[in-house]
Amino acid sequence: MGYQTLDVEPCSGAMGAVIHGVDLSGDLSNQAFDEIHQAFLDHKAIFFHHQELDPHQQIAFARRFGPLSIYPFIEGLPEAPEAFEILKTESDERNFGGAWHSDMSFATTPPLGTMLYAQEVPEAGGDTMFCNTALAYNALSDGMKDMLDGLVGIYSAALKGSGGRAAAFKSATAMTAKNMDQVEMGAEHPIVRTHPATGRKALYVGKGHTVGLKDMTEAESRPLIDFLADHCVRPEFTCRFRWQAGSLALWDNRCTMHFAVDDYPGQRRRMRRLTIEGDKPF
Repeated sequence: MGYQTLDVEPCSGAMGAVIHGVDLSGDLSNQAFDEIHQAFLDHKAIFFHHQELDPHQQIAFARRFGPLSIYPFIEGLPEAPEAFEILKTESDERNFGGAWHSDMSFATTPPLGTMLYAQEVPEAGGDTMFCNTALAYNALSDGMKDMLDGLVGIYSAALKGSGGRAAAFKSATAMTAKNMDQVEMGAEHPIVRTHPATGRKALYVGKGHTVGLKDMTEAESRPLIDFLADHCVRPEFTCRFRWQAGSLALWDNRCTMHFAVDDYPGQRRRMRRLTIEGDKPF
């Protein structure tokens, strides 16, 4: 679409766009926000540079998209519990989010979107990769689409295939975990979900959180889960975003996955994250 108030620069042929010339710290006009929202639906991940946002300003912008949800496993900021910091220090050996996933797919109502704001970034590295799972679904054969129709996935917060959720925090010394007695929480969702705003179908599956397929054994489920997860991240379905201090990203969890690249040993990266409440996939 054409944008009257925005300068929208696509990141790749598959997805993602940088929006230039917008100050998110102030009051956006309804037209400006409507165009930002349309860019979010069109490109599935939108990015802004040169933003100066405190937690409350970030929350105010996020709430234009809907109510906020609380991430269950990390303590929120004292002054803004809806948000929390993702911090990898110079001595941490493992980053947070270093595998392809859609945020909180283990929840009964996973978030609509995730908003991440960069406060400190390494000199080089620390990019985030994204994939367009609607494009990935469209590329499947008709026979595969027919087979997936009505298939239900089982999703878990435990991250058993990645060493367990506790391992995800083992070296993240600056992040305070909570509710670790609830890591077995889970949900069932369709493997192919329909976007409530666009009506487009997208794959909803990942190696970490999708632990099985309903009414199938693990031996039957795992090859199909792995195939679909690998298919989603083919290069032609992806984009890569390079952060700057003051960059903000918002991505659509209903039709994307993302991967925080851990290629900056001995350097510091500090981000502020919040999630926007979604609805039950269908």
